[in-house]
Amino acid sequence: MAIITKIEIIKLNIPYKEPFVISLGVIPSATNVVVKLHSSDGLIGIGECAPFVFIVGETQETVFELSKMIGKMLKGKDPYCLQERLMEIEKAVHNNYTMKSAFDMALYDLAAKKAKLPLYQYLGGSNNREIFTDMTISIGSPEKVAADAKNFMDAGFPAIKVKLGTNLKDDVARIKAIREVVGGSYPIRIDANQGWDVITAIKTLKALDKFNIEHCEEPIPAWNYLQLPKVRQQSPIPIMADESLFTHYDAMKLAKIEACDYFNIKFSKSGGINTALKINSIAESAGIKCQVGCMSESRYALTALMHFVLACPNVVHYDIDSSLMLAEDPVIGGIEYQGKGQWKIGDSIGIGADYKEDVLANSETTIL
Repeated sequence: MAIITKIEIIKLNIPYKEPFVISLGVIPSATNVVVKLHSSDGLIGIGECAPFVFIVGETQETVFELSKMIGKMLKGKDPYCLQERLMEIEKAVHNNYTMKSAFDMALYDLAAKKAKLPLYQYLGGSNNREIFTDMTISIGSPEKVAADAKNFMDAGFPAIKVKLGTNLKDDVARIKAIREVVGGSYPIRIDANQGWDVITAIKTLKALDKFNIEHCEEPIPAWNYLQLPKVRQQSPIPIMADESLFTHYDAMKLAKIEACDYFNIKFSKSGGINTALKINSIAESAGIKCQVGCMSESRYALTALMHFVLACPNVVHYDIDSSLMLAEDPVIGGIEYQGKGQWKIGDSIGIGADYKEDVLANSETTIL
C-alpha cells in the first residue's frame, strides 16, 4: 500500500497584466495556493486553487492555514483510496471549497498517474474536441471596453464575456459601444456578478435584448436565488447560474425550481473535480448545458479544467482565460495556447503539468 509521505503547501502570487474589475471588487493579482502530495511509490500529485474572497469567503491566508490541518490529516494515508480521502476532507471542515479543490485536484492527478493515463482518459473522456475560450473584459468606460472588445475580436477569440452589474444606464452604454465596433453578430456574453437587484436585472436584460447577447451570468445576488426563476421567465436573454452554484446540492435546488438555462462550473467554487462531475451529471439529467469558468488560476489549474471538459460533452461553453490575463506564466507542460482562443492538450499522464522550480523556490512554503 502506498502512503502520502510528504505534503508541500505553497503560496503562488502572480500579478495581472492590468487590474481586473468586476461588480464585486478589484483584483490586482492572483493569490493562489499550490498543494503537492508526495506518495511513497514516487509519484507526486499537484493541485492549485484560486480564492476570491468576495465570492467564496476564502483568502490565500485562510487556504494556506487550513491546508496545514488537512495535510496533517492526510499524511500517512493511502492517496489512492480516492473517495475515502475526499470524504475525509469534506467532513474535516465546513465549506471552504476553494481550499478543498486544491487537494481534490492533487489526488486526481495522483490517481491518473497511478493508472498511467491522462486525466481526461481516467475520467472517461477522449481528446477529440477542439476547445476555444472566450475572453473576458472587466468593467470600464464604454470607450475602454469597446477598445478591448475590438482587440480581442481582431485577435481571433470566438466570443467575449463582458463584466457588467453597475446600473442600467452604464451597463447598456458599455454593450452599445461594443456592438458599434464589433458588429451585430460577434458573440457577446455578459456577467453581472450579482450586481443587480431583481427589478434592475429584468429592466437591464430587456434593454440589452436588441444587442444579441448569448447569455447572462448571475444577474442577481446569490442569496436571492429563489427569485432567479422570475428573472429567467421575464428575461429575453438566457440565464446562467454562477455564484449561486457551488456544489451539487445547489445544482439540485436550481434545477428543481428551473432557475436557469446554464450552469457555470468552477473548481475553486465547487471543491474540485469530484463535485464538478456531480454537478455536470445533475445538469445532464435536467437538460441543462454547462460552461466551465475560472477565477485567477494559472495555466496548471486550467489544464486540469481542460481534462474535465474533455470528459464532459455536456460542457458547451468555455471560459478558460485567466492565465491569459496574468503577467507571468509559472507553468511548464500542460495546455498550450494556439492563438485565436484555442487551447490544445497533449497525452501526458495525470494532469501533465508542473511549476517552474525557480518560481516556487521563491514562494512561501510549508512542508509537512
